[in-house]
Amino acid sequence: MKRYMYHFIRVYYKTTYLLLIGMIIWSCNKPKPVESEFKATPYTIKIPKYFPTLLNIPDDNPMTVEEVKLGRYLFYDGRLRGYNGDNKDSLMSCATCHIQAHGFECGVNHPIYINGKTHGINGKPTPHAMMPLCNLVFNNKGYFWNGMIYKGNPQANRQNIEDIVSMGILAEHEMNSSIERAVKTIQNISIYPPMFKAAFGTEEVTINRIEKALAQFIRTLISGNSKFDRYIRGEEELTSDELQGFILFTTEEGADCFHCHGSDGNLLMTTNDFYNNGLDSVFNDSRDRYAVTGNPMDRGVYRAPSLRNIEVTAPYMHDGRFKTLDEVIDFYSEGLHASPYIHPLMHKIADGGALLAPKEKRQLKAFLLSLTDIDFLTNPAFAKPDDLP
Repeated sequence: MKRYMYHFIRVYYKTTYLLLIGMIIWSCNKPKPVESEFKATPYTIKIPKYFPTLLNIPDDNPMTVEEVKLGRYLFYDGRLRGYNGDNKDSLMSCATCHIQAHGFECGVNHPIYINGKTHGINGKPTPHAMMPLCNLVFNNKGYFWNGMIYKGNPQANRQNIEDIVSMGILAEHEMNSSIERAVKTIQNISIYPPMFKAAFGTEEVTINRIEKALAQFIRTLISGNSKFDRYIRGEEELTSDELQGFILFTTEEGADCFHCHGSDGNLLMTTNDFYNNGLDSVFNDSRDRYAVTGNPMDRGVYRAPSLRNIEVTAPYMHDGRFKTLDEVIDFYSEGLHASPYIHPLMHKIADGGALLAPKEKRQLKAFLLSLTDIDFLTNPAFAKPDDLP
């Protein structure tokens, strides 16, 4: 009897031990419940035919439909400045200055900014003329006339489009506000918390999220359907004057524009590089390229802006000195100024310019006008949302 009792106890403990081991193994192999993970809808940038394919999209801000939508609302909302009252003079948005009909530039016929001379909400002048918000997603060489916002900048808060948002809110010559006011105001507007939740997973409004959403909308502002684009794609013919102007544009014997602004091999109509183009012979601008690089040869050096939609993006040059395309063409024809800092690609400097005949000026202008993209200037996806005040 005693022997059977010992046997029973051994079997009992052995069985219990095996069951325990089995339960441990089962619990380890048991599928873990999948936590609900927030996922927004991916947004794919549509790259026009023959355009570059290297896009400037940070890894920590992948494009989504929801963020683009939110960014569009924020772009047009004057309350972004941190004011939610009835005084229109206290409102300011990105779109206050960046007008779609002018290629998201100010234009010379703005009701507030006379001749395109922009200023902050407090009246302080903007240091440079505006640059259009167009095809910035293809720019990997830095932003602004002097390229002060660039990837790899040791100033960590000045590397990409996202970082420009806060600068605009804070700058005296722009919104002249504070981050705290901007965030608090947007948080208290009923339409926004649900939009932030759709874009980011929660209703929390932060400056980081505002920056990301606005940058995403700006990256969608792509112009790629001008008459010239359709010509390159074989869909439309240029007129005789437009074609001759294109030849002048792309030859050193002609107007010699293509080195800085590209040609059929660079449909952005800019290299996005920086040049001293002979505007002056004496330089005292504290915000030229030299201010960024510290290289003395960068005095009077500025980005070559895109010529897309150039018809509607006056005033021209970093200081807005030219109000018409004719003035610009005259300058490059016979108005160049020599200096030790002139870029080597300014091959016409010894003659003071390209010395174009009146007919050639007319033809070059005809080509430049073929770069106007009506679809871009009127695209409802880029316009102010109907339900914004």
